[in-house]
Amino acid sequence: MAAITAAMVKELRERTGLGMMECKKALVESNGDVDAAIEELRKSSGLKAAKKAGRTAAEGVALIKVADDKSKALILEVNSETDFVARDENFLGFANEVLNVAFDTDATDVAALMAGDLEAKREALVQKIGENISVRRLIKVEGTVVGGYVHSNNKIASVVALTGATEDVARDVAMHVAAVNPRVGKPDDMPAEELEKEKEIIRAQPDMEGKPAEIVEKMVGGRIKKFLAENSLVEQAFVKNPDQTVGQLIKSAGADLIGFVRLEVGEGIEKEQVDFAAEVAAAAGISKA
Repeated sequence: MAAITAAMVKELRERTGLGMMECKKALVESNGDVDAAIEELRKSSGLKAAKKAGRTAAEGVALIKVADDKSKALILEVNSETDFVARDENFLGFANEVLNVAFDTDATDVAALMAGDLEAKREALVQKIGENISVRRLIKVEGTVVGGYVHSNNKIASVVALTGATEDVARDVAMHVAAVNPRVGKPDDMPAEELEKEKEIIRAQPDMEGKPAEIVEKMVGGRIKKFLAENSLVEQAFVKNPDQTVGQLIKSAGADLIGFVRLEVGEGIEKEQVDFAAEVAAAAGISKA
């Protein structure tokens, strides 16, 4: 049995908004697995959704470069240890150089891209700044018309590819992607295993108890339809005009969606939580009560 820590309970409370004892019980039953606890809480309490874990480790920037003819774009993530360094002109200069070299050489493999001169520059910058710096992700997107959007703090970048339309339309859709973070482009793109998991969660919710099987399946079908609409880009209400879906916007421009990419700096990287008071006290040889 895994030890249930206060930090685990705190994370689960922050992500679900549920009470301390309910969260602690769910963690005990899931043997300390926060994601499994969330799944069980969604079944037992009717919890609609949970926030994503906030423990993203890396700072840095997400950048894009779009071809002059709008036929392709590159989206890049470069990480630093602190946000202070992520705003440093030397760091930003290096990140933009990596992007430009990758674009000019049509590179998509980070390891191959960094094998030569860029790696030497990265190492020199690490020595100068005193923080680890890494080039994490590089993705190429192609289409008839490609548009990109970078949030003002360089923490979120997105690129959308369409079969037609104008760059402004593609950029507007990319802005929506950055803001709303859809899981898939179209309902049919949702992985079957995710749909089955969602159906299992819906069937286990309290308001399904005691209902005939055919009623349960009808209700499941309705909620799955809503789930797909909420999580599919083309079905979502467009952020700049909620009376119109993104799909309607694209169709009105005489185009169709090819695909999209969205990068958020540090997503999926766990960051060590540092107790700075304890760290300072330890360095000074003082015990922290």
